[in-house]
Amino acid sequence: MLIVMHHHATQDQMDQVLAAVKAMGLTAEPIPGSLRTAIGVLGNQGYVDDSTIRTLPGVRETIHVSKPYKMASRDFHPEPTVVDISGVKFGDGQKPVIIAGPCSIETEEQMLAAAAEVKAGGGQMLRGGAFKPRTGPHSFQGLGIEGLKYLQQAGKAHDLPVVTEVMRIEQLDAVCRYADMLQIGARNMQNFDLLKEVGKIQHPVLLKRGMSATIEEFLAAAEYILAEGNRNVVLCERGIRTFEKATRNTLDLSVVPLIREMSHLPIIVDPSHATGKRMLVPVMTKSALVAGAHGVMMEVHPNPAKALCDGAQSLSGNDFAELMKEINHLLEFLGY
Repeated sequence: MLIVMHHHATQDQMDQVLAAVKAMGLTAEPIPGSLRTAIGVLGNQGYVDDSTIRTLPGVRETIHVSKPYKMASRDFHPEPTVVDISGVKFGDGQKPVIIAGPCSIETEEQMLAAAAEVKAGGGQMLRGGAFKPRTGPHSFQGLGIEGLKYLQQAGKAHDLPVVTEVMRIEQLDAVCRYADMLQIGARNMQNFDLLKEVGKIQHPVLLKRGMSATIEEFLAAAEYILAEGNRNVVLCERGIRTFEKATRNTLDLSVVPLIREMSHLPIIVDPSHATGKRMLVPVMTKSALVAGAHGVMMEVHPNPAKALCDGAQSLSGNDFAELMKEINHLLEFLGY
């Protein structure tokens, strides 16, 4: 439920409403805004009898929110959220962020070379996987802590904030130590225990859509993080599984304007994992930005032919530089 207060409501009236909600055994979440002041009611398992709340001084109306995601919705939070990663900002009114780097961290030299290419091309953040969830157990699984050190070193060397995936709760402390942003991958989108633990810290989170997740399930996963207190969440569309075999996944660009209407959280697109094909990455990157994405994350490798993971969908440094020229022209046309 959402309690909307009159503009002239006093702090004493707000306190009365907060106390009334607490007396009902529920949690009250004040939501200040430029257009209205509201109080979100959380913790209910069903319909809330609002008869006592509606009659309190200063209350304009109550709105029952039936969605499984409340804190992620525009109903509870009409103002857009801007997530700041060491000065790199995701959200409405911000220039779209370009995140790039290899799928997997392989060596110290590889990460330094990749970071140099990302920086030279104009990327704002560096990605790289130290813990790799692979379909087969015999595939390269990442370098773990050693890889995290290489990632942090490369990011600092080229003044790029870094993002990397965390797969398990016990990895959280290490990943937070070395990375500026945590990534929750598609396979872990509904790992609710991990989402809850990530929600208890204030480290920024990049939450990827599950390969078979509906938009409602996607936002409900974000709700787990928000409900624990971490509001620094950026969503990522990375393609969903359909009957189509021509691409790795099916890139659902319609999710971008839909999420922007339904939620206040920023959303970016990963065209590399969505398509699985290097030749499709540039056009789908530009399509995502036209659709309104707050950023794009793509794979860039110093030598894609020798990549230990996802070389077929990785751009070379020269490919990335050429694409960034096109992106800059496009963003200028779009008014950034």
